[in-house]
Order: sequence, then C-alpha cells, then structure tokens
Amino acid sequence: MSTQPMRKVCIVGASGKLGLYMVRQALDRGYEVVGVCRERSVPKLAAFADRITIIPGPTNDREVIQKAVAGCDGVLTVLVPWGVQQYSSGTAQAVMDYAAPDARLVFSCGWHITRDGKDQYHWLFTSVIRVVSWVARAVRFAEVEDQIEACRRIFASGRRWTVVRGSDLEEGESQGLPVWRRHVGDPALKSNMTRRVDFAMFMVEALTDDSLIQEAPALVGRLTPSAQAHVGNASAPAGA
Repeated sequence: MSTQPMRKVCIVGASGKLGLYMVRQALDRGYEVVGVCRERSVPKLAAFADRITIIPGPTNDREVIQKAVAGCDGVLTVLVPWGVQQYSSGTAQAVMDYAAPDARLVFSCGWHITRDGKDQYHWLFTSVIRVVSWVARAVRFAEVEDQIEACRRIFASGRRWTVVRGSDLEEGESQGLPVWRRHVGDPALKSNMTRRVDFAMFMVEALTDDSLIQEAPALVGRLTPSAQAHVGNASAPAGA
C-alpha cells in the first residue's frame, strides 16, 4: 500500500458507466472529487452535483485537463477511442503533462492493449478486434489504434502509472476486488468477465496500492469459474 496521502482525485470520463461507479467509490473513501466529462453529459452527474466539482469539456482538451488535475493527488482516466481525432492519446498525454509530478495516474482500457508482447490471445478475439477497429474507423466512430498509442506513451513515461486492462464487463452486485494477472492468456482469466462496479473498485484501489505502479494488470471477476479454479477461493487479488 501507499504511504502517500490521497485527498483529492480527478476522474476523467466521470459521466460514463464506469466513471459513475468511480465517483461514488471515491466519495465513499472521503476523497475530494473533480469530474471531467463532455458538456452534454453533465446531467448524468446530477446525483453528485453538490458533492463534486464538475469541469465540462472534451477530455482531450489540454486546457480542460490542466484545470481539472490541478492540486490532485491522483487521476483516474477512462481511455475511450471516440472519433478519429487522437482522443485517447490526447487525453493520456494531457494528463501526464499536467498532473503533479508525484500524482498516481490510473488508466483503464481493454485486454487488447499489450505492454510487453507476452499476452496470448485467442484467434477469435484478435479477429474481432481487427474487424471492429476497421469498421469503427471507416465510419469515423472510434480509433482503437489510438488507444494503443495512448498506452504506448504511458508505458514509456516515468510517471507513477497503472494501466488497468478490463475483460468484458457486466452489471450486477459486487463480487469484491477482482483477480489480476500480468498477461492475458493466463488460465485464471479465461472466464473473461468482471462486474463493472468491481472494475471501478480496482481502479480506485490502485490509487493507494504502490505494488501496482507501472503494472498493466488484466482483470477478471473474483467469483468467475476461472478465478475460482486457479486462485483457490479468489479471496484476494493476485498477480503473476
């Protein structure tokens, strides 16, 4: 765990499904919260409007991020590949450029991101990613390659980062802190499912877990069959 106090946290992408869970959990821990979201999404934060500071604007807007992360001890960032305007890499770069030098930076993305090339993917998974990436870019909806570029920049930095790689996500009651592994392909991850509320829990927990600094954990729900089979009763998160 960390000896560095965590008092003020910025959540970039606060109005999304994952972001809303992170806002609630950060508030439950007593953190002061600054939330960043697109202006049209501000109403989604109405339930927290009197408890957090909301800064509207595109998350790849450098001025928006500079204002939002000022004075924050930690920054939680949902890397989304919207459009074809380097949204993910622009967001990640702004966070790294403007967050305090010793701030904890925790980013979220999918399993398709690899840090060292040692992840092992099923052929169907890679095929789906290729097709989805091509279609999304063709219709100018998303740019998955830019999410990869964002993580490349994060990995190359000397910041106190963690990149949390998520399996498929589902709604439901919390199962507790997810199990994690360093590489996709580990048998413990085979179930490929995590409760969204627990993914958010892991993100917030990572802010104060120094053992996760410069790690790219791949998650799976702690009560999924694969986690149960390969991590005993999955009573605690585990890396390998």
